[in-house]
Amino acid sequence: MTLNQPQLRDEERTPCEVWTRVMGYHRPLSCFNAGKQAEHRERLLFREVPCSRSQAAQLQAA
Repeated sequence: MTLNQPQLRDEERTPCEVWTRVMGYHRPLSCFNAGKQAEHRERLLFREVPCSRSQAAQLQAA
């Protein structure tokens, strides 16, 4: 750890809750059943890769 990040005991930590958007509305993961929690853990983040101008021109021409 660096000097800017103090060590905290478990009693000093603030619990946080993770929320996700499901079917158009936000829900906490703690409300999910076991199957839905497992499904959420398996999800991958989508990363869009920017294309070059020549690739964009080819896509527009198609």
